[in-house]
Amino acid sequence: MPYPYKKMTQEDFDKIIEITDNERVWVGDEIAKEYYKDEMPEYGVFPPELYVEVLNKEEVSEIMKYAYEQNIPVVCRGAGTGLAGGATCKYGGIMLSVMRMNKIFPVDHKNQTITAQPGALLIDIQAAAKEEGLFYPPDPGEKTASIGGNVITNAGGMKAVRYGLTRDFVRCIEAVMPDGFIMNFSSNVVKNTTGFDVKDLVIGSEGILCILTEVTLKLLPAPTCSSTLVMPFRSLEECADMVPKVLDLPFVPTAIEFLERELIDIVERSLHKLFPVKHGEAVLIVMYDASSKEELDRAVEAAAEAALENGALDCNIAGTPERAASVWEVRGAILEGMKADSVAQEECDVVVPRSEIAEYVKQAKKIASAHGIRVEPCGHCGDGNIHTEMLRGPEMSDEEWKKATHESLTELYALSKKLGGQLSGEHGIGNGRLDFLEEFAGPRMIELYKSIKRAFDDKLILNPGKMIKIDEN
Repeated sequence: MPYPYKKMTQEDFDKIIEITDNERVWVGDEIAKEYYKDEMPEYGVFPPELYVEVLNKEEVSEIMKYAYEQNIPVVCRGAGTGLAGGATCKYGGIMLSVMRMNKIFPVDHKNQTITAQPGALLIDIQAAAKEEGLFYPPDPGEKTASIGGNVITNAGGMKAVRYGLTRDFVRCIEAVMPDGFIMNFSSNVVKNTTGFDVKDLVIGSEGILCILTEVTLKLLPAPTCSSTLVMPFRSLEECADMVPKVLDLPFVPTAIEFLERELIDIVERSLHKLFPVKHGEAVLIVMYDASSKEELDRAVEAAAEAALENGALDCNIAGTPERAASVWEVRGAILEGMKADSVAQEECDVVVPRSEIAEYVKQAKKIASAHGIRVEPCGHCGDGNIHTEMLRGPEMSDEEWKKATHESLTELYALSKKLGGQLSGEHGIGNGRLDFLEEFAGPRMIELYKSIKRAFDDKLILNPGKMIKIDEN
Protein backbone atom coordinates (compact mmCIF):
# COMPACT_ATOMS: atom_id res chain seq x y z
CA MET A 1 0.00 0.00 0.00
CA PRO A 2 1.22 3.54 -0.73
CA TYR A 3 0.53 5.04 2.68
CA PRO A 4 2.16 6.95 4.16
CA TYR A 5 3.21 9.02 1.18
CA LYS A 6 6.76 10.27 0.97
CA LYS A 7 7.48 13.56 2.70
CA MET A 8 9.16 15.72 0.06
CA THR A 9 12.81 16.69 0.52
CA GLN A 10 15.08 19.29 -1.04
CA GLU A 11 16.17 16.63 -3.52
CA ASP A 12 12.57 16.26 -4.68
CA PHE A 13 12.13 20.02 -4.98
CA ASP A 14 15.33 20.27 -7.03
CA LYS A 15 14.14 17.51 -9.36
CA ILE A 16 10.84 19.29 -10.13
CA ILE A 17 12.77 22.52 -10.77
CA GLU A 18 15.09 20.59 -13.10
CA ILE A 19 12.08 19.25 -15.05
CA THR A 20 10.41 22.68 -15.27
CA ASP A 21 11.93 26.01 -14.24
CA ASN A 22 12.81 27.71 -10.97
CA GLU A 23 10.49 30.59 -11.88
CA ARG A 24 7.49 28.24 -11.99
CA VAL A 25 8.04 26.35 -8.74
CA TRP A 26 7.10 27.44 -5.22
CA VAL A 27 7.85 25.51 -2.03
CA GLY A 28 6.40 25.54 1.49
CA ASP A 29 5.61 29.03 2.79
CA GLU A 30 6.25 30.51 -0.68
CA ILE A 31 2.97 28.96 -1.88
CA ALA A 32 0.03 31.38 -1.93
CA LYS A 33 -2.72 30.30 0.46
CA GLU A 34 -5.34 30.55 -2.29
CA TYR A 35 -3.94 27.23 -3.53
CA TYR A 36 -4.76 25.50 -0.24
CA LYS A 37 -8.48 25.36 -1.10
CA ASP A 38 -11.14 25.72 -3.77
CA GLU A 39 -14.26 27.93 -3.70
CA MET A 40 -15.62 25.94 -0.74
CA PRO A 41 -12.98 26.10 2.03
CA GLU A 42 -15.52 24.34 4.26
CA TYR A 43 -14.53 21.15 2.42
CA GLY A 44 -10.87 21.34 3.36
CA VAL A 45 -7.86 23.65 3.48
CA PHE A 46 -4.67 21.67 2.79
CA PRO A 47 -1.25 23.15 1.96
CA PRO A 48 0.79 21.46 -0.77
CA GLU A 49 4.50 20.94 -0.21
CA LEU A 50 5.29 22.16 -3.72
CA TYR A 51 3.32 24.15 -6.29
CA VAL A 52 4.38 23.97 -9.94
CA GLU A 53 2.99 25.54 -13.11
CA VAL A 54 3.53 23.30 -16.13
CA LEU A 55 3.73 24.34 -19.78
CA ASN A 56 3.21 21.14 -21.73
CA LYS A 57 2.36 17.45 -21.59
CA GLU A 58 6.04 16.50 -21.54
CA GLU A 59 6.55 18.31 -18.23
CA VAL A 60 3.41 16.70 -16.82
CA SER A 61 4.68 13.30 -17.93
CA GLU A 62 8.12 13.76 -16.36
CA ILE A 63 6.69 15.03 -13.08
CA MET A 64 4.28 12.11 -12.87
CA LYS A 65 7.06 9.58 -13.64
CA TYR A 66 9.11 11.00 -10.79
CA ALA A 67 6.16 11.21 -8.38
CA TYR A 68 5.23 7.61 -9.21
CA GLU A 69 8.75 6.36 -8.55
CA GLN A 70 9.03 8.32 -5.29
CA ASN A 71 5.47 7.72 -4.03
CA ILE A 72 4.60 11.44 -3.90
CA PRO A 73 0.92 12.45 -4.18
CA VAL A 74 -0.04 14.85 -6.98
CA VAL A 75 -3.15 17.00 -7.35
CA CYS A 76 -3.91 18.68 -10.67
CA ARG A 77 -5.51 22.11 -10.39
CA GLY A 78 -7.24 24.28 -12.95
CA ALA A 79 -8.86 27.61 -12.12
CA GLY A 80 -9.82 26.48 -8.61
CA THR A 81 -13.53 27.21 -9.04
CA GLY A 82 -14.72 23.81 -7.77
CA LEU A 83 -17.30 23.55 -5.01
CA ALA A 84 -16.54 20.11 -3.54
CA GLY A 85 -13.01 20.42 -2.12
CA GLY A 86 -11.70 18.38 -5.05
CA ALA A 87 -8.51 20.18 -6.11
CA THR A 88 -6.80 20.29 -2.71
CA CYS A 89 -3.68 18.56 -1.43
CA LYS A 90 -5.19 16.46 1.34
CA TYR A 91 -1.91 14.57 1.83
CA GLY A 92 0.54 17.32 0.91
CA GLY A 93 2.80 16.55 -2.03
CA ILE A 94 2.69 18.34 -5.39
CA MET A 95 0.01 20.70 -6.64
CA LEU A 96 0.35 20.76 -10.41
CA SER A 97 -1.27 23.77 -12.07
CA VAL A 98 -2.20 23.50 -15.76
CA MET A 99 -3.36 27.11 -16.10
CA ARG A 100 -0.39 28.03 -18.32
CA MET A 101 -1.41 25.22 -20.68
CA ASN A 102 -4.16 27.38 -22.11
CA LYS A 103 -3.78 27.23 -25.89
CA ILE A 104 -6.94 27.07 -28.01
CA PHE A 105 -6.35 25.67 -31.48
CA PRO A 106 -8.20 26.89 -34.61
CA VAL A 107 -11.73 25.58 -35.10
CA ASP A 108 -11.92 22.48 -37.29
CA HIS A 109 -14.86 23.38 -39.52
CA LYS A 110 -14.93 20.09 -41.39
CA ASN A 111 -15.44 18.17 -38.15
CA GLN A 112 -17.15 21.04 -36.29
CA THR A 113 -14.78 20.69 -33.33
CA ILE A 114 -12.38 22.79 -31.30
CA THR A 115 -9.29 21.53 -29.48
CA ALA A 116 -7.83 23.14 -26.37
CA GLN A 117 -5.35 22.61 -23.58
CA PRO A 118 -6.82 22.14 -20.08
CA GLY A 119 -6.04 25.63 -18.76
CA ALA A 120 -8.09 27.40 -21.46
CA LEU A 121 -11.05 29.17 -19.91
CA LEU A 122 -14.59 28.16 -20.77
CA ILE A 123 -15.47 31.75 -21.67
CA ASP A 124 -12.59 31.89 -24.18
CA ILE A 125 -13.57 28.61 -25.82
CA GLN A 126 -17.15 29.84 -26.18
CA ALA A 127 -15.87 33.08 -27.70
CA ALA A 128 -13.57 31.27 -30.14
CA ALA A 129 -16.47 29.10 -31.32
CA LYS A 130 -18.76 32.13 -31.65
CA GLU A 131 -16.23 33.97 -33.83
CA GLU A 132 -16.50 31.09 -36.30
CA GLY A 133 -20.32 31.05 -36.27
CA LEU A 134 -20.44 27.99 -34.02
CA PHE A 135 -21.58 27.28 -30.50
CA TYR A 136 -20.21 25.40 -27.47
CA PRO A 137 -23.36 24.85 -25.35
CA PRO A 138 -22.26 23.66 -21.84
CA ASP A 139 -22.82 26.70 -19.66
CA PRO A 140 -22.09 26.28 -15.94
CA GLY A 141 -22.45 29.46 -13.94
CA GLU A 142 -18.69 29.96 -13.51
CA LYS A 143 -17.45 31.19 -16.89
CA THR A 144 -13.86 31.58 -15.65
CA ALA A 145 -13.56 27.85 -14.96
CA SER A 146 -10.93 25.99 -16.96
CA ILE A 147 -12.09 23.58 -19.64
CA GLY A 148 -10.01 20.81 -18.07
CA GLY A 149 -11.89 21.30 -14.81
CA ASN A 150 -15.19 21.27 -16.69
CA VAL A 151 -14.34 17.99 -18.37
CA ILE A 152 -12.92 16.26 -15.32
CA THR A 153 -16.06 17.16 -13.30
CA ASN A 154 -18.52 16.71 -16.21
CA ALA A 155 -19.89 20.21 -15.69
CA GLY A 156 -23.53 20.82 -16.49
CA GLY A 157 -25.06 24.23 -16.03
CA MET A 158 -28.13 26.07 -17.14
CA LYS A 159 -28.40 24.82 -20.73
CA ALA A 160 -28.14 21.11 -19.92
CA VAL A 161 -31.88 20.61 -20.31
CA ARG A 162 -31.61 21.06 -24.08
CA TYR A 163 -27.99 20.38 -24.92
CA GLY A 164 -26.77 17.98 -22.24
CA LEU A 165 -23.62 17.91 -20.11
CA THR A 166 -19.95 18.38 -20.95
CA ARG A 167 -19.68 14.62 -21.57
CA ASP A 168 -22.00 15.00 -24.56
CA PHE A 169 -19.50 17.33 -26.27
CA VAL A 170 -16.15 15.61 -25.66
CA ARG A 171 -14.83 13.86 -28.78
CA CYS A 172 -11.43 12.79 -27.49
CA ILE A 173 -8.95 13.32 -24.67
CA GLU A 174 -5.19 13.31 -24.35
CA ALA A 175 -4.05 12.60 -20.80
CA VAL A 176 -1.06 11.64 -18.69
CA MET A 177 -1.40 8.52 -16.55
CA PRO A 178 -0.15 8.40 -12.93
CA ASP A 179 3.04 6.62 -14.09
CA GLY A 180 3.73 9.33 -16.68
CA PHE A 181 2.52 7.46 -19.77
CA ILE A 182 0.76 9.71 -22.30
CA MET A 183 -2.55 8.25 -23.48
CA ASN A 184 -5.20 9.15 -26.05
CA PHE A 185 -8.79 8.22 -25.32
CA SER A 186 -10.81 7.94 -28.55
CA SER A 187 -10.22 10.27 -31.54
CA ASN A 188 -12.08 12.97 -33.45
CA VAL A 189 -14.83 10.66 -34.67
CA VAL A 190 -18.60 10.96 -34.26
CA LYS A 191 -19.11 7.41 -33.00
CA ASN A 192 -16.82 4.72 -31.67
CA THR A 193 -17.43 1.14 -30.57
CA THR A 194 -13.76 0.18 -30.42
CA GLY A 195 -13.30 -1.49 -27.05
CA PHE A 196 -14.37 0.07 -23.76
CA ASP A 197 -15.30 3.74 -23.89
CA VAL A 198 -12.61 4.80 -21.42
CA LYS A 199 -13.02 8.42 -22.50
CA ASP A 200 -16.43 8.60 -20.86
CA LEU A 201 -14.99 7.04 -17.71
CA VAL A 202 -12.33 9.74 -17.50
CA ILE A 203 -14.92 12.51 -17.94
CA GLY A 204 -16.28 13.28 -14.49
CA SER A 205 -13.56 11.28 -12.70
CA GLU A 206 -12.56 14.35 -10.65
CA GLY A 207 -8.84 14.07 -11.34
CA ILE A 208 -8.30 10.75 -9.56
CA LEU A 209 -7.53 8.68 -12.70
CA CYS A 210 -5.28 10.76 -14.98
CA ILE A 211 -4.28 14.34 -15.86
CA LEU A 212 -5.98 15.81 -18.92
CA THR A 213 -3.56 17.64 -21.23
CA GLU A 214 -5.73 18.24 -24.32
CA VAL A 215 -9.39 17.87 -25.23
CA THR A 216 -11.33 18.04 -28.50
CA LEU A 217 -14.90 19.30 -28.19
CA LYS A 218 -17.89 19.04 -30.48
CA LEU A 219 -19.47 22.32 -31.61
CA LEU A 220 -22.94 23.10 -32.95
CA PRO A 221 -24.22 25.70 -35.40
CA ALA A 222 -24.99 28.83 -33.42
CA PRO A 223 -28.70 29.51 -32.86
CA THR A 224 -29.78 32.57 -34.79
CA CYS A 225 -32.25 33.88 -32.23
CA SER A 226 -33.02 33.46 -28.56
CA SER A 227 -35.57 34.67 -26.04
CA THR A 228 -35.84 34.62 -22.24
CA LEU A 229 -39.15 34.57 -20.37
CA VAL A 230 -39.64 35.38 -16.69
CA MET A 231 -42.75 33.89 -15.08
CA PRO A 232 -43.50 35.19 -11.56
CA PHE A 233 -45.56 33.02 -9.17
CA ARG A 234 -47.12 33.46 -5.72
CA SER A 235 -45.03 30.62 -4.25
CA LEU A 236 -42.00 28.48 -4.96
CA GLU A 237 -44.22 25.38 -5.03
CA GLU A 238 -46.37 26.85 -7.81
CA CYS A 239 -43.22 27.83 -9.65
CA ALA A 240 -41.76 24.30 -9.42
CA ASP A 241 -45.09 22.77 -10.48
CA MET A 242 -44.83 24.76 -13.73
CA VAL A 243 -41.67 22.94 -14.83
CA PRO A 244 -43.29 19.73 -16.17
CA LYS A 245 -45.87 21.85 -17.97
CA VAL A 246 -43.11 23.73 -19.80
CA LEU A 247 -41.47 20.43 -20.70
CA ASP A 248 -44.77 19.06 -22.03
CA LEU A 249 -44.86 21.76 -24.70
CA PRO A 250 -43.74 20.81 -28.24
CA PHE A 251 -40.72 23.14 -27.97
CA VAL A 252 -37.55 22.09 -26.13
CA PRO A 253 -36.34 24.87 -23.81
CA THR A 254 -32.67 25.70 -23.62
CA ALA A 255 -32.77 26.43 -19.90
CA ILE A 256 -35.29 26.39 -17.07
CA GLU A 257 -34.26 27.99 -13.77
CA PHE A 258 -36.13 29.00 -10.63
CA LEU A 259 -35.32 31.70 -8.09
CA GLU A 260 -37.04 32.76 -4.90
CA ARG A 261 -37.59 36.46 -4.34
CA GLU A 262 -35.34 36.41 -1.30
CA LEU A 263 -32.40 35.27 -3.42
CA ILE A 264 -33.10 37.99 -5.97
CA ASP A 265 -33.22 40.54 -3.14
CA ILE A 266 -29.85 39.30 -1.83
CA VAL A 267 -28.18 39.84 -5.21
CA GLU A 268 -29.79 43.26 -5.69
CA ARG A 269 -28.89 44.37 -2.17
CA SER A 270 -25.38 42.93 -1.99
CA LEU A 271 -24.15 43.27 -5.57
CA HIS A 272 -26.44 45.98 -6.98
CA LYS A 273 -27.47 43.83 -9.94
CA LEU A 274 -31.13 44.62 -10.66
CA PHE A 275 -33.68 42.01 -11.71
CA PRO A 276 -36.22 43.38 -14.22
CA VAL A 277 -39.30 41.63 -12.72
CA LYS A 278 -40.32 42.97 -9.32
CA HIS A 279 -43.34 40.87 -8.34
CA GLY A 280 -43.87 37.25 -7.36
CA GLU A 281 -42.41 35.28 -4.44
CA ALA A 282 -40.65 33.02 -6.94
CA VAL A 283 -39.86 33.23 -10.64
CA LEU A 284 -39.35 30.65 -13.35
CA ILE A 285 -36.84 31.69 -16.01
CA VAL A 286 -37.22 29.92 -19.35
CA MET A 287 -34.92 30.36 -22.35
CA TYR A 288 -35.56 29.22 -25.91
CA ASP A 289 -33.08 29.06 -28.81
CA ALA A 290 -34.26 28.74 -32.39
CA SER A 291 -33.02 28.81 -35.96
CA SER A 292 -35.74 31.24 -37.10
CA LYS A 293 -37.85 34.02 -35.61
CA GLU A 294 -41.04 32.17 -36.55
CA GLU A 295 -39.98 29.09 -34.60
CA LEU A 296 -38.96 31.23 -31.64
CA ASP A 297 -42.24 33.16 -31.63
CA ARG A 298 -44.24 29.92 -31.57
CA ALA A 299 -42.24 28.61 -28.62
CA VAL A 300 -42.54 31.87 -26.67
CA GLU A 301 -46.28 32.18 -27.32
CA ALA A 302 -46.95 28.59 -26.21
CA ALA A 303 -44.90 28.99 -23.04
CA ALA A 304 -46.54 32.31 -22.14
CA GLU A 305 -50.04 30.88 -22.60
CA ALA A 306 -49.17 27.83 -20.49
CA ALA A 307 -47.73 30.00 -17.72
CA LEU A 308 -50.81 32.21 -17.46
CA GLU A 309 -53.10 29.16 -17.53
CA ASN A 310 -51.17 27.61 -14.63
CA GLY A 311 -51.07 30.39 -12.09
CA ALA A 312 -48.32 32.73 -13.25
CA LEU A 313 -48.95 36.34 -12.23
CA ASP A 314 -47.56 37.46 -15.56
CA CYS A 315 -45.17 36.36 -18.29
CA ASN A 316 -42.45 38.86 -19.02
CA ILE A 317 -40.51 38.50 -22.25
CA ALA A 318 -36.94 39.78 -22.12
CA GLY A 319 -37.02 40.75 -25.76
CA THR A 320 -33.70 42.53 -26.06
CA PRO A 321 -30.19 41.13 -25.44
CA GLU A 322 -29.68 43.74 -22.70
CA ARG A 323 -32.86 42.79 -20.85
CA ALA A 324 -32.13 39.07 -21.15
CA ALA A 325 -28.58 39.69 -19.92
CA SER A 326 -29.91 41.43 -16.80
CA VAL A 327 -31.98 38.33 -15.98
CA TRP A 328 -29.12 35.87 -16.43
CA GLU A 329 -26.64 38.16 -14.71
CA VAL A 330 -28.69 37.98 -11.51
CA ARG A 331 -29.04 34.19 -11.84
CA GLY A 332 -25.29 33.83 -12.35
CA ALA A 333 -24.48 35.99 -9.32
CA ILE A 334 -26.33 33.84 -6.76
CA LEU A 335 -23.25 32.29 -5.13
CA GLU A 336 -21.41 35.60 -5.02
CA GLY A 337 -24.47 37.28 -3.51
CA MET A 338 -24.87 34.64 -0.82
CA LYS A 339 -21.21 34.95 0.14
CA ALA A 340 -21.70 38.68 0.59
CA ASP A 341 -24.86 38.19 2.65
CA SER A 342 -23.76 35.48 5.09
CA VAL A 343 -20.88 34.41 7.31
CA ALA A 344 -20.51 30.99 5.64
CA GLN A 345 -22.30 28.78 3.11
CA GLU A 346 -22.98 25.10 2.60
CA GLU A 347 -24.52 23.56 -0.48
CA CYS A 348 -26.48 20.39 -1.04
CA ASP A 349 -26.12 19.71 -4.77
CA VAL A 350 -28.68 16.96 -5.31
CA VAL A 351 -30.47 15.95 -8.49
CA VAL A 352 -33.99 14.50 -8.35
CA PRO A 353 -36.49 13.38 -10.98
CA ARG A 354 -38.15 16.46 -12.47
CA SER A 355 -41.52 15.25 -11.23
CA GLU A 356 -40.21 15.48 -7.64
CA ILE A 357 -38.75 19.01 -7.74
CA ALA A 358 -41.67 20.65 -5.94
CA GLU A 359 -41.77 17.98 -3.22
CA TYR A 360 -38.01 18.15 -2.68
CA VAL A 361 -38.02 21.94 -2.40
CA LYS A 362 -40.93 21.95 0.04
CA GLN A 363 -39.34 19.32 2.30
CA ALA A 364 -35.83 20.79 2.02
CA LYS A 365 -36.98 24.12 3.40
CA LYS A 366 -38.61 22.36 6.36
CA ILE A 367 -35.51 20.26 7.08
CA ALA A 368 -33.02 23.11 7.12
CA SER A 369 -35.34 25.42 9.03
CA ALA A 370 -35.82 22.75 11.71
CA HIS A 371 -32.06 22.90 12.32
CA GLY A 372 -32.04 26.69 12.55
CA ILE A 373 -30.48 27.27 9.14
CA ARG A 374 -31.57 29.79 6.57
CA VAL A 375 -32.02 27.91 3.30
CA GLU A 376 -32.36 29.14 -0.28
CA PRO A 377 -33.05 26.51 -2.96
CA CYS A 378 -32.43 27.44 -6.59
CA GLY A 379 -31.36 25.52 -9.58
CA HIS A 380 -31.52 23.93 -12.97
CA CYS A 381 -35.03 22.60 -12.70
CA GLY A 382 -35.08 21.53 -16.34
CA ASP A 383 -32.85 18.61 -15.30
CA GLY A 384 -33.82 18.36 -11.62
CA ASN A 385 -30.51 19.67 -10.27
CA ILE A 386 -31.42 21.63 -7.15
CA HIS A 387 -28.81 23.71 -5.35
CA THR A 388 -30.00 23.83 -1.74
CA GLU A 389 -28.00 26.75 -0.40
CA MET A 390 -27.61 26.95 3.38
CA LEU A 391 -26.49 30.27 4.84
CA ARG A 392 -24.91 30.88 8.22
CA GLY A 393 -25.92 33.92 10.20
CA PRO A 394 -23.60 35.81 12.58
CA GLU A 395 -25.46 34.43 15.61
CA MET A 396 -24.31 30.83 15.03
CA SER A 397 -21.13 29.51 16.60
CA ASP A 398 -18.72 27.32 14.64
CA GLU A 399 -19.90 24.23 16.51
CA GLU A 400 -23.60 25.05 16.01
CA TRP A 401 -23.07 25.62 12.29
CA LYS A 402 -21.08 22.41 11.82
CA LYS A 403 -23.65 20.32 13.70
CA ALA A 404 -26.67 21.90 11.99
CA THR A 405 -25.26 21.58 8.48
CA HIS A 406 -24.20 17.96 8.96
CA GLU A 407 -27.63 17.01 10.28
CA SER A 408 -29.36 18.94 7.51
CA LEU A 409 -27.19 17.37 4.80
CA THR A 410 -27.83 13.88 6.17
CA GLU A 411 -31.59 14.44 5.96
CA LEU A 412 -31.47 16.23 2.60
CA TYR A 413 -29.46 13.45 0.98
CA ALA A 414 -31.85 10.88 2.46
CA LEU A 415 -34.75 12.86 1.00
CA SER A 416 -33.11 12.92 -2.43
CA LYS A 417 -32.57 9.17 -2.32
CA LYS A 418 -36.17 8.57 -1.21
CA LEU A 419 -37.42 10.61 -4.17
CA GLY A 420 -35.27 8.63 -6.62
CA GLY A 421 -32.50 11.20 -6.87
CA GLN A 422 -28.71 11.20 -6.63
CA LEU A 423 -26.10 12.71 -4.34
CA SER A 424 -24.68 15.29 -6.75
CA GLY A 425 -25.99 16.84 -9.92
CA GLU A 426 -22.87 18.63 -11.12
CA HIS A 427 -20.39 19.56 -8.39
CA GLY A 428 -19.15 16.03 -7.81
CA ILE A 429 -18.04 14.21 -4.67
CA GLY A 430 -14.57 15.66 -4.07
CA ASN A 431 -13.70 15.79 -0.39
CA GLY A 432 -16.97 17.33 0.76
CA ARG A 433 -19.39 14.47 0.05
CA LEU A 434 -17.20 11.45 0.73
CA ASP A 435 -19.14 10.38 3.81
CA PHE A 436 -22.42 10.19 1.91
CA LEU A 437 -21.46 8.36 -1.30
CA GLU A 438 -21.72 4.74 -0.15
CA GLU A 439 -25.29 5.25 1.05
CA PHE A 440 -26.25 6.13 -2.53
CA ALA A 441 -23.95 3.83 -4.47
CA GLY A 442 -23.98 0.76 -2.23
CA PRO A 443 -20.98 -1.34 -1.11
CA ARG A 444 -20.70 -3.38 -4.33
CA MET A 445 -20.53 -0.23 -6.46
CA ILE A 446 -17.95 1.28 -4.10
CA GLU A 447 -15.76 -1.79 -4.61
CA LEU A 448 -16.11 -1.33 -8.36
CA TYR A 449 -15.06 2.32 -8.01
CA LYS A 450 -12.00 1.24 -6.03
CA SER A 451 -11.07 -1.35 -8.66
CA ILE A 452 -11.25 1.29 -11.40
CA LYS A 453 -9.08 3.65 -9.35
CA ARG A 454 -6.45 0.95 -8.80
CA ALA A 455 -6.50 -0.03 -12.49
CA PHE A 456 -5.51 3.52 -13.44
CA ASP A 457 -3.46 4.39 -10.37
CA ASP A 458 -2.06 1.37 -8.54
CA LYS A 459 -0.05 3.55 -6.14
CA LEU A 460 -3.03 5.82 -5.39
CA ILE A 461 -0.92 8.96 -5.84
CA LEU A 462 -3.28 11.01 -8.02
CA ASN A 463 -5.61 13.30 -6.06
CA PRO A 464 -5.81 10.84 -3.16
CA GLY A 465 -8.63 10.96 -0.63
CA LYS A 466 -11.16 12.36 -3.11
CA MET A 467 -14.34 10.90 -4.59
CA ILE A 468 -13.86 7.49 -2.95
CA LYS A 469 -12.31 6.29 0.29
CA ILE A 470 -9.61 3.61 0.12
CA ASP A 471 -8.30 2.06 3.34
CA GLU A 472 -5.02 3.61 4.36
CA ASN A 473 -3.46 0.65 6.16
